[in-house]
Amino acid sequence: MELYNETKFLIKKYKISANKSLGQNFLVNEEVINDAINSSDIKKEDLVIEIGPGLGTLTKYLLEKAGKVIAIELDNRMIEVLNDRFNIYNNFEIINNDVLKVDLKSLIQKEKNEGNIKNIKIVANLPYYITTPIIMKLLEEKLDIDSITVMVQKEVASRLTSIPGGKNSGAITYSVYYYSEAEEIKLVPSNSFIPAPDVESQVIKLTLRKEPIVKMKDEELFFKIIKVSFMQRRKTLLNSISNSGLVSKEEIKRILEKLEIDIRVRGESLSIEQFSDISDEIFKLK
Repeated sequence: MELYNETKFLIKKYKISANKSLGQNFLVNEEVINDAINSSDIKKEDLVIEIGPGLGTLTKYLLEKAGKVIAIELDNRMIEVLNDRFNIYNNFEIINNDVLKVDLKSLIQKEKNEGNIKNIKIVANLPYYITTPIIMKLLEEKLDIDSITVMVQKEVASRLTSIPGGKNSGAITYSVYYYSEAEEIKLVPSNSFIPAPDVESQVIKLTLRKEPIVKMKDEELFFKIIKVSFMQRRKTLLNSISNSGLVSKEEIKRILEKLEIDIRVRGESLSIEQFSDISDEIFKLK
């Protein structure tokens, strides 16, 4: 109740309402915050990059535990709130920008070069409309980070934390699994927010792998094959790949038969190892 009243006070003081176009919902559930913070396992030698801090609900807790917190906030209205709340902290920095436009690799390198930071962790309550692009940026840029703890829409969380080939698999499932170990932390009911969204949310944690779980000859080709396999989910893998122009139907049929994969299978049923094997076979034809 204390957090709820604090949030209402801030909203009234700064004359702020949630911006629907930015997917804003203000978290007022302290139990969820504690579970997210605890699962992040933040220490004094850690730099935490918080994406979309909003009113600073999570920020307050992060500043007490981390060596430094860098908050990346797009909404100009929130910058005043964050500065007013946390200007007494000497381990706080704000970047007023879209996280998709921020050079995170250079930012992280700069902080590490200064010598006080050992580990980098990402924490965020992600806007639903931009969850996938942010997650993919954090993974594909191969940043020097240890973990990503985020709150996302429950339906999206089920795809992000699924095992490739499982019933909830999507193209992003394979990318997340390739780069990290994913786990669900806490289910978050809609009444945990002001205003309440129409859907439930989920806190998840991605622990980055030191090495990808599979190795292939051409990583770009591997992900391209996965992508085309999910573009037309009702089509068989045979048709999806042959329609993409990567290889002919006869060639992909021979590859599937060689690998003892049913030519009637759909991409969503394959393991990440099978996609790796297919990728390597197609690579040989190039």
